[in-house]
This record gives sequence, C-alpha cells and structure tokens, in this order.
Amino acid sequence: MGNRMRRREFIELIGGLAATTALRPALAEGPSKLVVWISAFGFAPDRPFATLFLNGMKEEGFVAGRDFAYVERGGRGIQDAARVAEEAVQLKPAIILAPATLEAVAAKKATSTIPIVCPALADAVDLGLIASEARPGGNVTGIEPYIGGLHAKQIELARELLPNAAKIGLLTNDADPKGPPQVPELKAAAQAMGLQIVSANADRAEDIETALQTLADEKIDLVIVLQTTMLLINRSAIAKSALQKRLPTVYGYREHVGDGGLISYGVDLRWCVRRAAYFAVQILRGAAPRDLPIEFPTSMWLAANQQTAKALGITIPPTLLARADEVIE
Repeated sequence: MGNRMRRREFIELIGGLAATTALRPALAEGPSKLVVWISAFGFAPDRPFATLFLNGMKEEGFVAGRDFAYVERGGRGIQDAARVAEEAVQLKPAIILAPATLEAVAAKKATSTIPIVCPALADAVDLGLIASEARPGGNVTGIEPYIGGLHAKQIELARELLPNAAKIGLLTNDADPKGPPQVPELKAAAQAMGLQIVSANADRAEDIETALQTLADEKIDLVIVLQTTMLLINRSAIAKSALQKRLPTVYGYREHVGDGGLISYGVDLRWCVRRAAYFAVQILRGAAPRDLPIEFPTSMWLAANQQTAKALGITIPPTLLARADEVIE
C-alpha cells in the first residue's frame, strides 16, 4: 500500500509533465480516467492556466491523481498543433483539453469521438467544431469568449485613449484559425469612426519585430494586437518592441498589460479556464459534449498599465482609469 500511495503521489506531482515513456504503466495503478491538456506552444514554467484548470477541478470535487489522471502534451509552435493532438488521441483519454481554437481544430481533425473541451473557442460554427452554441452536436464544447461587438469596443477604447488618432495598426496572426475573423470587425469599426487601418502579420515569434517595424514606418498612432495564442505567449517581446518604437498598444487579454502592454479590454481568460473545469467534470460524470451548451462570459475585463503610459508620455483619461478592473501603477 505504501508503494502504491507513493506512486499515486508521484503521478499527481508530475501531472503536467509530458513524460510519455512511463505513462501507461503509471496510469494502470492510478485513476482510470485521463484528461490530456494539449498546447501547440508548450507550457510556461509556472503553467498558470493549467494550474487554474486543476484548481477549478478541485472546486468541482475532482482532484488530479485521485479522481482522474492528468498529463500535458506540448509543442514548439503552430506547426505542432496536429502532432500534439495526435499524441493525445493515442493515449485514449476521457477528455482532451484544448486551450484555444488552434488546438481545438487540430483535436477535432484527430478525433470525432473523444470529448474535447475548449475554454477559448472562436468561430466554432464556421470552423465546423460545433453545430450551434445551444446544441454543439458533436464532441466539442466549452466557452466562446469572442463576443460580438468586442472589437468595436477596442476601437472605441483606442479613440478614447488617443482622441486625435487617425491611423490604427493591426498586428495580425493569420496562421491561427481565430486570427483572420477578428480583422473585418476591427476594420469596419475603424472605418465607421473615420480611422485608417494598416495591418502587419506575424505568424511566428521571429516575425513580430519586423511586423511592428512595418507599423512604425507607416507612422500609425496606435496598435491593436489581435487575440491569438502565439501573440499572447510572446507578449513580453511585443510590449518591449512597441515601447522602443513609441507605439501605444491595445489588447484583448489582460496578460499583455501585466507584461508591459498599455491597455486591454476583453474576456478574462482566467475565468474561462477555470470554468472549463465545469465542462470536464460533467463529461467525467457521463454527460456528452454534444448536450453541453456553449457558454459565454458575462463580463469584460479592462486593464491599464500606468508605467507604460508614462514611458510613452500618454495620460490615460481619469474616466477610463475609473472604469478599469486592474491598474498597474
């Protein structure tokens, strides 16, 4: 019994590590239901989102290593999405946790039977991931944080921040399935306000510097950074480069602001990931993904970085600061 307990504790301790060689023998002595978190880009050392998910599972009464086994599979970029999805399928898990649309699309191509939970779906119907938000109808379910009108609000925020802005830059990421659909709404909102839009694309981390330099050369007044995994992961590099080029930045995720971006307005990914645990628990209890309606966030998160504003010589309007959920001084 002592050896068995130590082995279970070991499994729980390394639950997030992608150790393929000893996985099946270990699981044979642990919980039979496996949850696999896949990421095309690998995992940060502190694994903030995976930790939030596991904490959410605990709140639902499901503890990793006791009630389910948990492992992660990661890659090194967009090109690895299909590979990590296939690796997850080979493990025959009870659930594949796909953190964003990129991984959800890859997982859906890899399996039509294993349940897939995604805390950040985008254009799920158009991409063929679900039949409808009310009745997904297949093996994918989760949360859709990209609410209609969100990008128009970001344009309004840019105008509020810089009332005299005339030219807006977009840092895009066309290789991510959720990147291109964001552009038309941003362009339409900008045009409605009489603003000119200039886009520069970055599909790899090494493209970011060139793309931002292109926008700087175009003498844009402000950059809106699209909401994709690659751009989120490289948020520190984006913030540093934008500051060097004197480019104010608007984002959809608060994490960008925490790492030096100027301002963000959008969903709170922390809530989305924690809420994904609800879907996972329902499936582990026997529910089918096709019967679990897609959920939407009920509130948006506004964050601002006063340090970055001062470095850029920008005064964030007091009315905007008063509305902010988070201000970094």
